[in-house]
Parts: sequence; structure tokens; C-alpha cells
Amino acid sequence: METADMYISGVGAYLPGTVGVDHAVAAGWYPAEEVELHRLASVAVAGDVPAPEMALRAARSAVARSGRSPTDLDLLLYTSTWHQGPEGWPPQAYVQRHLVGDGVLSAQLKQGCNGMFTALELAAGYLRAGPGRQAALLVAADNYGTPLVDRWRMLPGAVAGDASSAVVLDTEPGFARLASVCSVSVSQAEEMHRCAEPLFPPGVTEGRTVDFAAHNDAFRRRAVVEGDGTGVLVTLDERMAEVIDRALSEAGIKAGDVTRVACMNTSQEIADQICEHRLGIPSSRSTWEFGRTIGHCGASDQIVALEHLVRSGGLGPGDHLLMFAYGPGVTISAAVVEILESPVWSRTYGGDA
Repeated sequence: METADMYISGVGAYLPGTVGVDHAVAAGWYPAEEVELHRLASVAVAGDVPAPEMALRAARSAVARSGRSPTDLDLLLYTSTWHQGPEGWPPQAYVQRHLVGDGVLSAQLKQGCNGMFTALELAAGYLRAGPGRQAALLVAADNYGTPLVDRWRMLPGAVAGDASSAVVLDTEPGFARLASVCSVSVSQAEEMHRCAEPLFPPGVTEGRTVDFAAHNDAFRRRAVVEGDGTGVLVTLDERMAEVIDRALSEAGIKAGDVTRVACMNTSQEIADQICEHRLGIPSSRSTWEFGRTIGHCGASDQIVALEHLVRSGGLGPGDHLLMFAYGPGVTISAAVVEILESPVWSRTYGGDA
């Protein structure tokens, strides 16, 4: 989707304190052999701070930095990858009650780790669809410190970190422009994140733990054994290249114009594969060095990276950030953000609004 008429007026993030990988190894939580393999340093751990409260903190920061009043907002989209609170309760209602108010459409998205990309596409369409619509608030939050999941072992090549992020997508010029956002699906790979697990009864109702790493390994082993399954893996690589090329083309730039790349916060070899082998740019331009200190934070990785880069001076006027993500299903998404100016909050101590 070409989004030259869509801007980012505010961005916010909440990151709790971190726990070092060395401590996790000593405690027996993290395999020692994976330290050198993946080179992860630490992971953000929120303790007992609920994900919706984390989302509210990031949302308040994004709205304050946007210069908008909460009453200016026309849409609230809340995305997550893990449980948010009581079953049957919508977490977006918490942000709506404490910040946005009742005069907006609010909805929850369950689109996995690239939920914020889907939110950007839906929000852009919604803002265009009605006269007078001004801005949308998009939030993501997850706290993995719960039963049924082991943050240190649940993901292939990654550790699950707790974080929240928020964006105000605006029809009026902001500090950045959303130059493009697009997604593709590879539904024949939907088994990758469930493999042989039955669809009913749902695992959470029986207390089954979530282990995406095991599902992924089993899927890939079966693909190799059965032979024809390897075609799915090739298709995933092809569609990854397709969605990145499309995002760059719709933004009107080439790979060489990309200043920084924000992928999922996983191992160094994955960052190298995307940057150097796919884009032909040095992996030093990726946000991996930052990401290795906080872990893979669900749907928040790329927006947290955007906030960090702008606040720390890693991105400035004229720079382009390419954001990329995989999600279960499988969906693959990419977006390009162009920085138009250095916002006031990036020039204040600590980056506060």
C-alpha cells in the first residue's frame, strides 16, 4: 500500500529492566551452547506489570509527543501475541477508558509478531475512508512472564522480551512519513507454528505449554523428509524478497537508500541473512545491536526500534527506516518510514515528551 499521505506524529515505547543472558545460563534457564551461536545479551522482563498497563504507558507517550489531544483520535487498534488479562475481556477497552475515551472505534488484532504492520494498513484505509478523520492510535504490548510459556526457550533463535509500543498515524504532517506498508501470505506454511498440535480443544484450555521453537523444528524436519515440503520453505524466501521489494518500490527508494533496517529481535545470523544476503547492505545498519539487549518483544520490535533510533539520533531528517517482520499464518510484512524532521522530544533529556 502506498501511503504517501500518511504521517507519524507520535511514537512511544515502554521497556522494563533487563535480565542478562549470563545470569540466565547460570540459573539454568538458557542453554549455554546458544550464547555464542545467537550472541544475545539480555532480555526485557516486566515482572508483574500487566501488558495493558504497559500499552497505556506507551500510548500516553505517543499521544503526548504527537501534539494531538486524545479527542482528536478516530481509531484505536490494539495488537498482541500473548494473553492480556481475563479471558473474554478486550484489552483495548483499558486504553480506551484511561486515555482515548468512547468516541472512537476500537478493536483488537491477533496478527502475531507483525500485528503493527496490519494495524498500519488498516488504520491508513480507515482514515482515508471518511471525511474529517484525523489520526489513529496503534498500540502493541506483551508480558511473557506467565505460566505455559518459557521465554528463554519458546522461540527459534530468540528470547521473548516484554515491551509495549505505540504510534499515532496522522493525516497531517508529523516528524515522519509512512512511505509504504505491505504484507503477503503463505498459507501453505500455516502448520509452521502449530505442526502436529490438535486444533481442539485449544491448548491453553488443557494447560499445554507454547513452544514455537519445537513446532518450527518439527515442521522443517518433516518438510525435508517428505520432500515436497521443501517447496514451502523456498516459497517463504521468495515471498520475503517480494514484500521487501514492493515496500521499497512503493516508497520510491532502492535498497541502497535505506539508512537502517529493523527486523525481529532474533539472532545475529538472521539479521545478517536479511541485510547482507537479501538487501546487500551491511548488517551494521540493522538494529540488531539494540535488539539483542531487549529480546524479541512480540509485535513491538520495529516500533520500539523506531522510537529508540529517533530518540538517540540514530535516524535524522532524510533518513529511511525499512521495517520487516514474519507472523504466524504465515504472513510477511514490510514498511518504509521516512524521517522528515527531528522531533522536539528527541532533543530533550531522556527523550521525554
